[in-house]
Amino acid sequence: MTLKDLADIMFPDVTLTVDEIEKRYPERDLEEGAEVTRFAPSPTGFVHMGSLLSAFQDFKLAKDTKGIFYLRIEDTDTLRTVENGISGIISDLANFDIYPDEGMISETESIGNYGPYIQSERKKIYHAYAKYLVEKGLAYPCFCSKESLDETRKIQELNKERIGYYGSYARCRTLSVDEAYEKIKNGEEFVVRFKSMGDFNNKITLNDRMRGKIEFPENDMDIVIIKSNDKLPTYHFAHAIDDHLMHTTTVMRGEEWIPSYPIHHDLFKTLGFKEPLYAHLGLVLKIDENGTRRKLSKRKDPEASVSFYHEKGIPPEATKLYLMTIANSNFEEWFLSNPTGKLTDFKMDFSKMSESGSLFDVEKLFNISKNYISRMTSQELYDKSLPWMEEYDKELFELMKKYSDYTKAIFNIERGGEKPRKDYASFSDIRGGIWYMYDELFKDVNYEYQKVTDIDEIKKILNLYFNEYYDINDDKDTWFSKMKEMTEKLGYASNMKDYKKNPENYKGNVADISTVIRVSITSRSQTPDLYEILKLLGIDRIKTRINMIK
Repeated sequence: MTLKDLADIMFPDVTLTVDEIEKRYPERDLEEGAEVTRFAPSPTGFVHMGSLLSAFQDFKLAKDTKGIFYLRIEDTDTLRTVENGISGIISDLANFDIYPDEGMISETESIGNYGPYIQSERKKIYHAYAKYLVEKGLAYPCFCSKESLDETRKIQELNKERIGYYGSYARCRTLSVDEAYEKIKNGEEFVVRFKSMGDFNNKITLNDRMRGKIEFPENDMDIVIIKSNDKLPTYHFAHAIDDHLMHTTTVMRGEEWIPSYPIHHDLFKTLGFKEPLYAHLGLVLKIDENGTRRKLSKRKDPEASVSFYHEKGIPPEATKLYLMTIANSNFEEWFLSNPTGKLTDFKMDFSKMSESGSLFDVEKLFNISKNYISRMTSQELYDKSLPWMEEYDKELFELMKKYSDYTKAIFNIERGGEKPRKDYASFSDIRGGIWYMYDELFKDVNYEYQKVTDIDEIKKILNLYFNEYYDINDDKDTWFSKMKEMTEKLGYASNMKDYKKNPENYKGNVADISTVIRVSITSRSQTPDLYEILKLLGIDRIKTRINMIK
């Protein structure tokens, strides 16, 4: 028997050749320096913040270089696959305006010429390359049982040797072609193992784009490349073939993959593929209750799930601004110098990435979001918050839609100046800041009166002010002058300095008067500019609200 005979009985249905496959996936026609990057999750149905950071960095690198960002689904581990898992990933990415140039765009649809973009649909491709390796004597069938492998592991542990299938422990490696052929003919179950030609005593070097040079012993492990149960490839084998055929230029992945590099290097070298560049990203960390740092956990930490931010109503752009502060240490300084700048103006720099991991700070993210929302125009805030309201606050959505111009005018209060108000860290904060401006919501309210609480005094102030002093056509200076004039007439101090010198001479001060007016028409002691609120509400609505006070 020959190696070709062995390959044929191992892969009886494979007629596709490696040469035919290579012709199907030609080099991409891109500008020099253009990067091809990928986000390649398992179809678990959701994206966590560590994955989102990785996807965002891949997306950003492709956009910075006028390249291609694609979405590949790595579903060879069938135990991790969930129903509609691909749709969940696509939806999570879309919530942050991350859209692939190629790859999966729904549970079953894809775009691009380098697919299929679901690994389980590329089975024939993997088998063709595995068959090719068998024919070249660079892969072989392994018939070792789980019990046999467990026994080998125990011996290695007892002898304090490296754990794995290599050297004298790679028992099936030395089977003759005839022996292997006969076992397969008799129906014995097998996996396909890569036949490494590496020497553990030799050294190889990874030129990591983030971490610089990292030295490793050469790989000598005969890893499994095709599993026995479903005949799907392992991650190591599939990623080497896919990244080659899809012409990935840079692979960004977590630092936990660093030890796997010798295996991947060995596979690329043996298959004759050009190896992509690698950047191994630091972990996303969190400070625990006891002050220790640990990896952000999708099980323990609600903020680890990207749906948390969508449900809160954090604008996608604000989240990406925060992610950029994690991704590049120089971004914050750049953004402070360019507060109106866009993410597209900033170029990602691998030398500015943290090797030791990045601390995930939810409060910082909320502050960035607060600043970002404060710089929106009222039209932008309306347009961006309305879809969120439709999903999470139907009542306010209906009111915002019904009174669209009025709502935009509410949003415009103290917006657009050098120091705009920072009332909202998220769209979920909007209701608490504007509900009192809608008559439909202004009922059964609790009034937050401060110093002046006597109802007769309150009514006296309101009746005098709105019957004799308030004119909706007054400019702001005139409006405030009239309020001060009324303040004096009622026995309150119109000048705060005078009040502070001799508080016993007055019933209160002008701030107490304005608070009475503010609370009476909004129920709140803290609101945006009172002058603007009064103008927006109008005198009829104001009088209706005053008449509600009992």
